Amino acid sequence: MKSKFRHVALIGKYQTSLSTGTPALTDAMHDTLLKICRFLLTQGCEVSLERETAGHSGITDYPVLDVAAIGCQCDLGLVVGGDGTMLGIGRQLARYGVPLIGINKGRLGFMTDIPLDQYEATLTPMLCGAYDEDHRSLMHAKVMREGVCVFDALALNDVVVNRGGTSGMLELRVEVDGHFVANQRVDGLIIATPTGCTAYALSAGGPLLHPSIPGWVLVPIAPHTLSNRPIVLADQSEVVIEVVAGRDASANFDMQSLASLLHGDRIVVRRSQHHVRFLHPRGWSYFDTLRRKLHWNEGVA
Repeated sequence: MKSKFRHVALIGKYQTSLSTGTPALTDAMHDTLLKICRFLLTQGCEVSLERETAGHSGITDYPVLDVAAIGCQCDLGLVVGGDGTMLGIGRQLARYGVPLIGINKGRLGFMTDIPLDQYEATLTPMLCGAYDEDHRSLMHAKVMREGVCVFDALALNDVVVNRGGTSGMLELRVEVDGHFVANQRVDGLIIATPTGCTAYALSAGGPLLHPSIPGWVLVPIAPHTLSNRPIVLADQSEVVIEVVAGRDASANFDMQSLASLLHGDRIVVRRSQHHVRFLHPRGWSYFDTLRRKLHWNEGVA
């Protein structure tokens, strides 16, 4: 059968070389990308490489596109790597509505859910239209300083305000939809989407949220008051975190973008108008993913 997707962009994971300090692709990753390119050609797809992937791999046999060109020209993005790779490209392509499929070459793979050794068997029916589609919401966050926006970012997983490694607790004022919630003495605060609830928020004691729930979870990191517990909020809310006291505070967006904060800075978080489109193999289940990745039922006969 002919592929439903005419033009596929291939995005690969690369890492910083310990010897040179520059981004590079391993030989194994280079070979993997070439094999996937050839497989896509056999399925009747036109193949292009994302610019950074092409630059770090040295693969020159295929057209090269930047993110904007992928958004305008491609029907599908195929991401080979881990969840960090998917987070980065997912935020950039969300505004274009390009669907994404993830092949896992990382550790956990909550979003890159196709095992590398099974990609041909799994992708063949998916490229012909046998897939389940999953939409994930994004957060749009701004850092406001004296009424002026000094930093602006999207987040698929979470927005995190935390202290420096050698500084003491922060005091953070929290507002929801203009209503004062509390001044919290904490190491930090996490605002996580359902996608991000299995990341930092989970390790800080937050709950799991099914992706279909239109909500966020606000999770304190090492709170001074033990009754300060995670709370689930509607994702239509506007959440504001103001830095009241403490040194070396910063705001992280998916742990990939960073803004240094001053006293009085306000981090304003709203739901983005964009969302990320994930495609999964037919019959995919969020609960299967949790059971597999979080090792539930291990040892149960």
